[in-house]
Amino acid sequence: MSQNCGMKIGYARVSTTDQNLQSQIDALTVAGCSEVVSDEVSGAATKRPKLDKLLTRLMHGDVLVVVRLDRLGRSLPHLIDVVQTIEARGAGLHSLSEAIDTTTAGGRLIFHLMGALAQFERTLIIERTQAGLQAARKRGAKVGRPPALSGTQVAHAKTLIAGGESPSAVARSLGVSRATLYRALASVLAVLPRR
Repeated sequence: MSQNCGMKIGYARVSTTDQNLQSQIDALTVAGCSEVVSDEVSGAATKRPKLDKLLTRLMHGDVLVVVRLDRLGRSLPHLIDVVQTIEARGAGLHSLSEAIDTTTAGGRLIFHLMGALAQFERTLIIERTQAGLQAARKRGAKVGRPPALSGTQVAHAKTLIAGGESPSAVARSLGVSRATLYRALASVLAVLPRR
């Protein structure tokens, strides 16, 4: 890819439940893509090796073309991140089904609106979560993760350590990390020997 050629590069993705790879490749070829890169991974997968590699080699003026936006991003916030990566490289995105093309002013506007909606959704989720936690606290409910060790287990661990067992061995026997054991014992023991 040279900086001046402005290539159209297609990206197709299928998961194990959706085996339409050839139909995507055909549509991308008809759309004028000189190259099509494909991944066979779940939509929820955080790693898409071929997409990640493709994003790093996009050049100014290139256009990444997808059949549908859901082939590119696993969620709206992830999709926004991918588009920002594309734009940072001076490239554009064109989705055939949604007729979104970020190389045009209208396409960029739609994407900025989508980004604003994604941020608004994140803010609403945070506000609802905080309101729910406050209401639960007012009702007297204990909020947060339950302790990893019961009071009986903490007392037993204290006895074992006092008897000469190493904290690492005690933590392993209880199925927790040494850090978790130290936190549980912090209120009981002022100083733990570190072995």
